[in-house]
Amino acid sequence: MSTPATVKKRPNVSASEQWIVAIGVWKLLEATLLLILGIGALKLLHRDLVDVVTRFIIDIGRDPEGHFANLILDKVALIDPHRLKQISIAVFAGAGLHIIEGVGLVLRKVWAEYITLILTASFLPWEVIEILRHSTWIKFVLLLLNLAVVIYLAFYVQSKVRQHGAQQDS
Repeated sequence: MSTPATVKKRPNVSASEQWIVAIGVWKLLEATLLLILGIGALKLLHRDLVDVVTRFIIDIGRDPEGHFANLILDKVALIDPHRLKQISIAVFAGAGLHIIEGVGLVLRKVWAEYITLILTASFLPWEVIEILRHSTWIKFVLLLLNLAVVIYLAFYVQSKVRQHGAQQDS
């Protein structure tokens, strides 16, 4: 007869901690998307960006001579290799920050809660400015998600501080 396998019990995770882990997973997803974007930017480094974007515009069925296409192509023409390297570095730095936040939150580290709260809140004004400059539903949804993360983390961290203070008083 074989003996029953010992089943390890997972530590009880509260609903609020599950939300913290979910935020961490969201941050890791964002990091993955930023890494893909950064790699894509590096792959474009020694290519004619205007030609690449023109081909893309044609591939998606748009008129490369249209107003929208000309607007995009005019902006793309301003990006030189040095600027593309700068963009790549910034994108990879953002991915790095999201990885730090995400891993810390998934592992339920207190420092990650503070870092995520501070970083996410610090980018909210830029997101609002971007919406005011050019509003899209994607930007609006991302703003709402990040705002929800900031509000949730602010209340979560505050409640943990109160609990800690109450435990020290007793």
